[in-house]
Amino acid sequence: MPECRSLLPMESDGFQVVTEVITHKLNHIPIFKGDFGSLSPKVQRFIAEKAELMNPAGIYICDGSQQEYNDIVDKLVERGVLTPLSAYENCYLCRTDPRDVARVESKTWMVTKEKYQSVCRTPESVRPIMGQWMGEEQFCQELDSRFPGCMAGMILTDLFRVNGHQRRPMYVVPFSMGPIGGPLSKIGVELTDSSYVVLCMRIMTRMGTKVLEALGDGDFVRCIHSVGLPRPVRRMFIKVINHWPCNPEKVMIAHRPAEREIWSFGSGYGGNSLLGKKCFALRIASNIGHDEGWMAEHMLVTSFVLSHLSFH
Repeated sequence: MPECRSLLPMESDGFQVVTEVITHKLNHIPIFKGDFGSLSPKVQRFIAEKAELMNPAGIYICDGSQQEYNDIVDKLVERGVLTPLSAYENCYLCRTDPRDVARVESKTWMVTKEKYQSVCRTPESVRPIMGQWMGEEQFCQELDSRFPGCMAGMILTDLFRVNGHQRRPMYVVPFSMGPIGGPLSKIGVELTDSSYVVLCMRIMTRMGTKVLEALGDGDFVRCIHSVGLPRPVRRMFIKVINHWPCNPEKVMIAHRPAEREIWSFGSGYGGNSLLGKKCFALRIASNIGHDEGWMAEHMLVTSFVLSHLSFH
């Protein structure tokens, strides 16, 4: 693979922690919340690598608590992202940018060394419909045109460059697909600059400190997400609709199955930003299942209990 800034690994001694993460490039990144020192070396290195790449205002390690949930809801209501609805308790309306309302299969990629590890063999004139493949060299170019400095107020688009100084925080979201510690459960860690994503990951997965305790020094799926629109937004160039930051022109969702890694950029829509969903539970899990001898299903298991019956 060609040299790629976004995939550059960090040595184990490439950073140190006081009350902030100090990388070997002397980027001082404060810890807004959480105990960085209690994280496993693998998680620490993952966070430090991507914090150096994306240069956020600080690192916020999510614990999954009710207080954390309440704080995030209050912040999103204050910003106008959420609108409380009075008919039901703990119910909110979230309006998004009309351009960011669905998954984008045309911008979703599998990245493998060989094309036919990802897609079916078809004649050259026929486009496969079961998936999209991207080569490693192009993948590096796509990453490096998006992620460096993406939380620091600098992003390159096809039309212009936006420079700002109010950086976004980087949230660390440890989550478990399945019951925490369960024999079939899998763990991921998502890094995101979206507090809305944090809120939804708490709803959609088991998330927080207990996941880190169950993980120990084990392996995990690495998930990197950015809305792709650093603050402050210069409104002469971009109009943020419904307080929903996104960058539809630069959306990319890419999967590295062999490395157990997911990169998502430019979208806040659930299927594109909650990386435990289709990205992990279907695409990456299919590859994990192939290696471990099981199959990932795209399905839901549910039960209904009738109050007047003793069974369900």
